[in-house]
Amino acid sequence: MKAIKKNLTEEEYLYLDFSHQTKGCIFPLHTSVTLFLLSYCDCKIFKICLVVTKEVSTDSLLLRDDLIQDVEIQIISRQELPPIVQNCCLPAVVERSDNFCRAGLAVVLRHIIQKSYEADPLKKELLELLGFKKTCLKACAEVSQWTRLCELTIPLAIENFLRESSDQPPTIPVEILQLEKKLSEPVRVHNDDKLRRQKLKQQKADGAGPPLTKGKAKSKVHTQETSEELDSASKSMELKVAFSKLTVQEEPATTNREPSHIRKAKASDLPPLEHVFAEGLYFTLADIVLLPCIHHFLVIICKKFSEKLAEFPLLASWYQRIQEVPRVKTAASKCGIQFLHLPELLTTSTEQHPNLSEVPGVEEQNDPLFIGGPRPTMAKLMEKGIEVIFSPHPCPTWTLDWNVLPAAVSPKEGKMSGDRALRKQQQLNNLVYVVTNQAKPGDRIVDFCSGGGHVGIVLAHMLPSCQVTLIENKELSLIRAKKRSNELGLNNIWFIQANMEYFTGMFNIGVALHACGVATDMVIEHCIKTRASFVTCPCCYGFIQNTSKFNFPKRIVVSNHSEDGIACLVPLRPPHLSTYWLTAALNELPLSLWRYVGSPNEQFKKTLSYKEHMILCRFADQTAAQLPPQRRLIGKQCMCLVDLDRARAAEECGYSVQVISMEPESCSPKNNMIVGIPI
Repeated sequence: MKAIKKNLTEEEYLYLDFSHQTKGCIFPLHTSVTLFLLSYCDCKIFKICLVVTKEVSTDSLLLRDDLIQDVEIQIISRQELPPIVQNCCLPAVVERSDNFCRAGLAVVLRHIIQKSYEADPLKKELLELLGFKKTCLKACAEVSQWTRLCELTIPLAIENFLRESSDQPPTIPVEILQLEKKLSEPVRVHNDDKLRRQKLKQQKADGAGPPLTKGKAKSKVHTQETSEELDSASKSMELKVAFSKLTVQEEPATTNREPSHIRKAKASDLPPLEHVFAEGLYFTLADIVLLPCIHHFLVIICKKFSEKLAEFPLLASWYQRIQEVPRVKTAASKCGIQFLHLPELLTTSTEQHPNLSEVPGVEEQNDPLFIGGPRPTMAKLMEKGIEVIFSPHPCPTWTLDWNVLPAAVSPKEGKMSGDRALRKQQQLNNLVYVVTNQAKPGDRIVDFCSGGGHVGIVLAHMLPSCQVTLIENKELSLIRAKKRSNELGLNNIWFIQANMEYFTGMFNIGVALHACGVATDMVIEHCIKTRASFVTCPCCYGFIQNTSKFNFPKRIVVSNHSEDGIACLVPLRPPHLSTYWLTAALNELPLSLWRYVGSPNEQFKKTLSYKEHMILCRFADQTAAQLPPQRRLIGKQCMCLVDLDRARAAEECGYSVQVISMEPESCSPKNNMIVGIPI
């Protein structure tokens, strides 16, 4: 297929990694997945570039026409990438000579779907790939285990499996076991789904299944293949209803309201549903991502170790079912994928794989000594010498002169209320002061979780000799930020829609205002890896939890001196006083009366369990202005302890770190700043 001719400034370039290829597959698998989606969507609006490394010979690309039929591809080196793309993991999409880039597999695939629909609004079924409320694979891999499994761990595990497969029985990747287990779990049904009610209605009618629609339904593609697929789908009511979202109605379907006893049935009274596709009932982007990966896994299994196929009956059924989806076989054929015909496996997953219950997952830690509530937890820390520590604000009265700044610099341009805009300006005063006093000409500053660009746009305007990059997962927020930047005529700013782990560029200062939950920890980790300074303002402490990268609590080592100017604020107490006194002190003493005491080198992680840390996080969110003063004080203390945990963990990595309360404290209920500078 030839690319549609457009104005050069509007043409979007899609950059894909290339390492090597085998029969029917281009590596890395992220590239194969992207090309498969392009073929499925019949998308012709991107100029595709395969990006090779120095080690790859152009001779190895001779088979590419056999693997990607009708697709025009340009071969380039990484040095030929636009500068903004050189700072990102591929795949990536960018308009030539533009400062807006989309990077990472899930972000790029979602963009391809959206652009394909915009190019042909009749393809409404493509939007169904984005799932319920268009959230399929939207959450970042660090927050969503499902996104991580589909986007990162399964493609990587299959690549390793293909590389290491030999004549010896292979070690099945644990990620494959996780997917098999996922397919055995109950289907999650949202409130707007009526399939459970339809199945209950069918059962009450003694097996008479409800009609799909009263109107005529026809597929966009009129082929014998599609007809056969839909006939096959009729064998299962779930599959039939699932396919209904992949068809276009010739006539509007007549609404057939269900009886009240069906409509109001409790979820617990409804029969279980069969797992039709990867996410449940409907064919989504997750199936697109998994198909090339699982196909190549099954090719090796069937060719060399066919006896192991029986261990994955649900996965095999899913693989067979995917082939019945309209246009999948055609798209696969264009990408060199020749589907396997697997034998029907009648046994269940749990029968064949009794170890599925042992597949790693998130385990809740049990602590027999656990006592709920923040007071016992804080008292336990105090007894170990771990206390609230604050650094004095470097310039509490400093403020930008917002009245003389261009209108597009102000948060008011973000369409927020006057009171909220004032508080946002006060928050920005704190961050901008710290950053501008650290930044040097030529520095690169990254605004992580940038949202609408309130921080990054001010910094780009105030520091014209620095390069500022905004990184944000939400596309609409970045589009609003870019519009404001264009009004200001800023030429030192980039916009990258990506999860932050896909940003690989070097930088000097990382900033994050109200990065939710573990996002703050991800920002600090990213800065530490590049030895960059960081200025973060955490938020949503209640969302903090153990992830694949982070375990909480981290590590706090309390120092008995203040070489870096840190003022330690804790309540003075004689050592013989009881825990009861300590608990009472937490409620009665204002922060201004606290002083330092404590044993040096106590370890936070050795003192608290995960559950106790979660107690601190949960109560750290209780700092809203409408709450009683006593509860706000406890919330502030919990918030400080959680951030001290983060600060001391960074200190162990060679940073000088301060936890500072923003001024005025009323600027936000989440008013802590964690400022770190590499030593």
